[in-house]
Amino acid sequence: MDVDVVNMFVLAGGTLVIPILAFFASFYMWPAAIIHVYNWYWRRRLGLQVVYSENRGYRFCYSHRGKPGPGRPTILMLHGFSANKDMWLPVAKFLPKHQHLLCIDMPGHEGTSRTDARDYSIEGQVKRIRQFVESVRLTKRPFHLVGTSMGGNVAGVYAARYPNDLCSVTLICPAGLPTESPFVERLRELEKDQELSGSLDPQGIPLIPSTPEEMDDMLKLCSFVRFKIPQQILQGLVDVRVPNNDFYRELFMEIVGEKSRHSLHENMHLITVPTQVIWGKHDQVVDVSGSSMLKEAVSGCQVDLLDNCGHSVVMERPRKTAQLIMDFINNQHNTGSGSNKKLS
Repeated sequence: MDVDVVNMFVLAGGTLVIPILAFFASFYMWPAAIIHVYNWYWRRRLGLQVVYSENRGYRFCYSHRGKPGPGRPTILMLHGFSANKDMWLPVAKFLPKHQHLLCIDMPGHEGTSRTDARDYSIEGQVKRIRQFVESVRLTKRPFHLVGTSMGGNVAGVYAARYPNDLCSVTLICPAGLPTESPFVERLRELEKDQELSGSLDPQGIPLIPSTPEEMDDMLKLCSFVRFKIPQQILQGLVDVRVPNNDFYRELFMEIVGEKSRHSLHENMHLITVPTQVIWGKHDQVVDVSGSSMLKEAVSGCQVDLLDNCGHSVVMERPRKTAQLIMDFINNQHNTGSGSNKKLS
């Protein structure tokens, strides 16, 4: 459950880019277009190419750079709810340039096929990611899987289902665990309203904003750091998201439903590959107590907790996230811990 805003200024190394974007947004009056162009620019600068892969009538969209080679595994990155492959741009900036990296649009998001609810449950998403892995032939050598929030839930269940595909896995603030948080409290309030009215008010879901004010509230929920974002940029972010809000609502109801809400918790005891957990100590969406659950359930699980960081770890601490991931991968490779698999 993530947002795709902070990459606008994390990538620039500070807040200078915000007034620049605000200037162009106000001058051209196309803030949504400016955001698309900005992401395109950073993909180009970071050497990431967007590719489409068709497999059995289903289209996957992903960005990639580098080539498989000896010494380090390929890294496949799964974004969170309502984000897209570009949310990984801030982290990609700090990963080795030669690292073989793939960032996929999750089912229904951005350029990947939008079908129906069967593909939006956590099990459905795991099956689609497996289909993608087969379509681009990642099964040739074990790869490292990274997922955040909803993507972390998917990554954890994938690790439980297909351990032979992986050399290791990183779960960043993963959903799918029975934790308490301000966001969970808000969900309970929505469920009570639903029982009374017979339907869920779509405007009440905190992670599906439809106004600049709601977007600002979502950013405050997801981030520990408080950013002052101009109204034009907030409006642009809303304009980008609103056409997809019906899909986000359908997806949201699926992943918080009975079958998916605690998928990671139900499968974590089946994870056997080396596992890393990264979590912001001030996460208001999925409480950091989930890290203790995973550490207890998964043998040898490494937990890294970040001070002054919320749910959007990838956006708030991209340099540290990249460093932790690469250190974990390198340690696994150097020690051969937990696996004798040949890395790609």
